[in-house]
Amino acid sequence: MNQLLGLGTDIIECLRIRRMIEKHSESFLLRVYTPSEIHQCQERRHSTEHFAAFWAAKEAVFKALGTRWRKGMNWTDIEIQLRPGGETVAELRGLARELGAAKGIREVRVTIAYCRAYATAHALAMGD
Repeated sequence: MNQLLGLGTDIIECLRIRRMIEKHSESFLLRVYTPSEIHQCQERRHSTEHFAAFWAAKEAVFKALGTRWRKGMNWTDIEIQLRPGGETVAELRGLARELGAAKGIREVRVTIAYCRAYATAHALAMGD
């Protein structure tokens, strides 16, 4: 039976992410986002807002795992996936996957929302 093992939420200003992209360009994108995430965001009409929403989702996942970003963990250890039908999930890799497995987390469900100014996300860590 699935039960809630962790909950996380985050909000970020879209302008902050826009400035990071403008200042650091591809190096920022490749450090924070997986190639799949970059592709998903860049194909959207409001790409900056999507990048901000994915950032917020990654932060929410860290919180749902009961941790913050730390040495040895990469931002790309969490990949946000928009699935057909509207479901959004986080795939855990590397240290994030190890932390999740140690806590019995089998999946992380995510919701994202944004407007021109802010992006927000919630993450539910589910397991047995």
